[in-house]
Amino acid sequence: MNKLLILSQDAPRYQPLVEAAELPRLEVFYATDIEAASGMARDCNIFLAEPRLASTILETAGRLEWLQSAWAGVDRLCQPGLRRDYVLTGLKGIFDRPISEYVMTYLFALERQIFALRANQMKKRWRPRSYRPASDITLGVIGLGSIGKHVARTARRFGVRVIGLNRSGKPCSEVEKVYTADNLAEFLDKLDYLVVILPDTPETRHFVNEDLLMMMKSSSVLINVGRGSVVNEHDLIKALEGGEIDAAVLDVFETEPLPGDSPLWSMPNVYITPHVAAISFPEHVVGVFKENYHRYLQHKPLLHLIDFERGY
Repeated sequence: MNKLLILSQDAPRYQPLVEAAELPRLEVFYATDIEAASGMARDCNIFLAEPRLASTILETAGRLEWLQSAWAGVDRLCQPGLRRDYVLTGLKGIFDRPISEYVMTYLFALERQIFALRANQMKKRWRPRSYRPASDITLGVIGLGSIGKHVARTARRFGVRVIGLNRSGKPCSEVEKVYTADNLAEFLDKLDYLVVILPDTPETRHFVNEDLLMMMKSSSVLINVGRGSVVNEHDLIKALEGGEIDAAVLDVFETEPLPGDSPLWSMPNVYITPHVAAISFPEHVVGVFKENYHRYLQHKPLLHLIDFERGY
């Protein structure tokens, strides 16, 4: 008999979904915090868990064989010094559409000047504002995984020109052209919008820094829906204040919640959301878990395996 610990703030929503699946040879336990989970963790060989919570209880989980993350980001479980003697699986595919919706929502809100029009409405001002057609907009995507490819496909359906950047430079059918870091300046010089969808790894930390921001057009907009650590916030604030770029749309931050004393909160050319571009819906996460559990029983390779060294 396998024993599953569901460790999540949303555990009461996960539990009935898992039990309704009637997965064979599986006993289900759940907890919403570490204190409640501490006694259960020792006896469970499978976790369905939020990385933030699971990372603090790994050492007591003596029987742990497989951990299915309930979040897209697993960096908390890949930190040096933490256990790695178990299989870690992530989530792919379920965040592609929500992230794409988020990116296009802000792109068109800014292009159509919705925020300015709303402000005029509140002041009863009738002031039409111009905008560009989608075909005149170039969007760049850094990170051409499943989410980045979906963003590119979605943008292209609206007629937006899309180019991409990845480590290998391997061609990608979803974008017009793929660049590498070796021709970063050429890539950035073409962009009206830069969408960053990178994981949190030592190699990506502060990838968006002063040097990169100086290469961007002064009229361009940065959209970060990857990980907060990818952007050097000090450098970004300087670039925004100095007019090096026009605006930033930020859903993720180096410290979350974003500290109240961060200048980003009050900058007129910054649009902040509290890490909600794509949330984990239990129904979708459980769907991935069910598929992987059947593979686990059949001793087949699990989907979305995480490389602890790479962090994704």
